[in-house]
Amino acid sequence: MTRAGATVDPREARLRLLRSANVGPITYAHLIARFGGAEAALDALPMLAARGGGRAPVIADAGAVRREIAAVERFGARYLFLGDLDYPPLLAELDSAPPALIVRGGTGLLARPCVAMVGARNASAAACRFARQLALGLAEAGVTVVSGLARGIDTAAHIGSIQRGTVGVIASGIDIVFPPENADLQERVAREGLLIAEQPPGTEPLARFFPSRNRIIAGLATGTVVVEAAPRSGSLITARIAAEAGREVMAVPGSPLDPRAQGCNLLIREGATLVQSVDDILEAVRPIDPRSVRAPGSTWSGAPPEDASDSDRVRVTALLGPVPVSVDELLRQVGLAPAIVQTVLLELELAGRLERHAGARVSLSERCA
Repeated sequence: MTRAGATVDPREARLRLLRSANVGPITYAHLIARFGGAEAALDALPMLAARGGGRAPVIADAGAVRREIAAVERFGARYLFLGDLDYPPLLAELDSAPPALIVRGGTGLLARPCVAMVGARNASAAACRFARQLALGLAEAGVTVVSGLARGIDTAAHIGSIQRGTVGVIASGIDIVFPPENADLQERVAREGLLIAEQPPGTEPLARFFPSRNRIIAGLATGTVVVEAAPRSGSLITARIAAEAGREVMAVPGSPLDPRAQGCNLLIREGATLVQSVDDILEAVRPIDPRSVRAPGSTWSGAPPEDASDSDRVRVTALLGPVPVSVDELLRQVGLAPAIVQTVLLELELAGRLERHAGARVSLSERCA
């Protein structure tokens, strides 16, 4: 309990909800929309998990959240919460938009047109030089260049655009540098551009965090340019996320004899815009029409949803298994109102029985299937 007259930090409840067990970005958005705020959603977590057939989820400790807030401020950073006026509007369009971003630098760069530039970590010297040239040309045209501060193409993109506008998105905490050789560059991006992290301070850049970082890179931008990439690379994941969100996908062609060019050539064959100059990019990313951006498919709409009945839960759960299925397909087969289906999925996820996958797909957790 708080002392009489004490002021409660409004960030605290939102972070406690976000850091609680089984609450991912989609679940967070559903909970906020359904209950009207983080405090009410926190109170409802045990009930929802019980309805989903699981134990009460572990709710984040208030003291730990306060220490996180203090650490963010100590590193000269601050939070951007989904729903805030200064939260990036294009990123907010994603179903999996991060409920909270931790940022250092000038968020005004996000108000400009943004283009993402990604590519191979082991990129060729020629590709790095071309990426720097593209990034410089974009920055000189008033476009903010977004990349991931990785080796290779990412580094070249930031170097090319840093004097006029670059955004670096990292897979670690705001205080962690990776790769180590980019320590000076990361600090420059934070001072002269904008540095963005989704993970709390102190978080190391584990492999599972990189796809999450990639969706932020794609989500911030009107289009994504790929400069050298293998067919099974994180860069192509970023391009796929951009395409699914209705954004422009562009690629620089390369020699068919170079494995690092195969991913780009594949993207072009599948319909990506071929890029040979900065003018090709500027032509492709004309001011975006909001109607062309895919609207989030799994948010609450209209009045607050009805509570699901036991028979509803049985019908939805019976259609789920270990193989991911799209929520749209689930809706077609179950014949229930979308809000009721989403209620059941929310309860199952909070109970630890549901996993969410890319492309708005869901499956039962392996231990429950």
